[in-house]
Amino acid sequence: MGKGRIAFVPPRYGDDVVGGAETVLRQAAERLAVRGWEVEILTTCVRDHYTWANAYPAGTTRDGELTIHRFPVVHGDDPTGWDALERRIRVGGTLTADEQFAWMNGRFRVPGLFHHLVAQAHGYRAIVFSPYLFWTTVVGATVAPERSVIIPCLHDENYAYQALFRPLLGESAQVWFMSEPEHQLAHRIGPVTPGHPVTGEGVLIPESYDPDGFRARHGITRPYVLFAGRREGGKGWTDLLRAFTRAVLHHKVDLDLVSFGVGKIVLPAEIAGRVKDLGFLPQEEVGDAYAAAAAYVQPSLYESFSRTIMESWLAGTPVIANSACEVVRWHCERSGGGVLYADDYELAQYLALVAEGPERLRHLGTIGREYVLANYTWEAALDRMEAALEELP
Repeated sequence: MGKGRIAFVPPRYGDDVVGGAETVLRQAAERLAVRGWEVEILTTCVRDHYTWANAYPAGTTRDGELTIHRFPVVHGDDPTGWDALERRIRVGGTLTADEQFAWMNGRFRVPGLFHHLVAQAHGYRAIVFSPYLFWTTVVGATVAPERSVIIPCLHDENYAYQALFRPLLGESAQVWFMSEPEHQLAHRIGPVTPGHPVTGEGVLIPESYDPDGFRARHGITRPYVLFAGRREGGKGWTDLLRAFTRAVLHHKVDLDLVSFGVGKIVLPAEIAGRVKDLGFLPQEEVGDAYAAAAAYVQPSLYESFSRTIMESWLAGTPVIANSACEVVRWHCERSGGGVLYADDYELAQYLALVAEGPERLRHLGTIGREYVLANYTWEAALDRMEAALEELP
C-alpha cells in the first residue's frame, strides 16, 4: 500500500532544464517515489525560460517511478503591454489588481493544466507548487488551496511584494521554505499560513571526483574560478564580469573564469580570452567542474537556498560570495565555509588572493563539505518533507 498520491507542479521539467526550483521539485519527486509515494509531475511543454516556447510533446509519459503530464502553454497576445508592466514592477512600481492579473496572464497560460487540476485535485493528498513567480503556481494553487503546498523560492525582489502573491503564502495548506532567511523574508512580505516548516532541500553527493580528467576533457590548462547557473544580471553575472575584468587588468591575476549553465554571454574584449563557457553540463560532470576549480564565486543577489554553493562545498572547493544576499551570507557565516565580499573591489582582491595562493582558502571547502553533509543530504530533507506531508488532513 503506497503512502499516498501527490503531484509536483513546476513550470518546466526535465534533465536539461536549468533552474533551482525545477531541480528541487524533480529530485524531491524522484526520491519520494522511491519512498513509496505515488508521484505525478504536472508541467508544461517548455524547456527554455527565455522564450517559453513549447518544446516537449504534450501528453502523458513515464520516467522511472514518475508519471509526467505535459500541457502546452498559450502565450499572451500583447507582448508590448506585458513588457511595460514588467518594467514597472522591476523599478518598484505598484500595479493595480487588474494590471497584476494582466501581467500574470500576459506571459503565458496553461489552460490544460488548470482543467486537469479542477478534475483531479481531489485525488491528490498534496499538490506541490514551485516557484511562486509563475502562472502554474499562482493560478494552479487557487483550485484546491487546502491541498496546496507552496515551495516559493522567494527572493527579496519587487515581484515578491505584488499583492497577487499574498494568497500563496497566507492561504495555502502549507509553505515549505528552503532556508531561514527565506522564511524571515516571507513574514516581512505578509501573513504566512501556520504550516510553514523550513524543510531545506537535498544536494546530490557524487561518489567520486575527477578534476584532472575534467580539465583534460575540456582543454583547461590554467587555474580557474567557477560560476554556475543562469548568466543573468539578477544572478550577478554582469557584476562578476566587471570584477573579474578589474582583477585581470589591475591585479594581473593568473586565473581564468569558467562557467556552465544557460544564458547569452557578451564579454568585454579585455577578458574575452580568459573566460571559458562550457554551456550545459550533464550531471555527471557537474561535480568535477567544482572539484577542479580554485574557488567558486556566487555573485547572485537572489537566492532562496543556493544549491551551487552546496555543490562547491561538497567538492571541497571554497566559496567567495556576495554579502548582499541574505541567504548566501547566512550559509557562509553559519558554516564558516566561505568568504564574503561587499563590492567589486573586494571581489577582485579575493580573486587575486586565490591566484597567488589557492591553498589559503582551501580549508574553507573542507569546512563547507561538513556543513552540507550535516544539514542538506536528501535523506534528511525528505524526512522533513514527509513529516510535513503527514500533517496534512
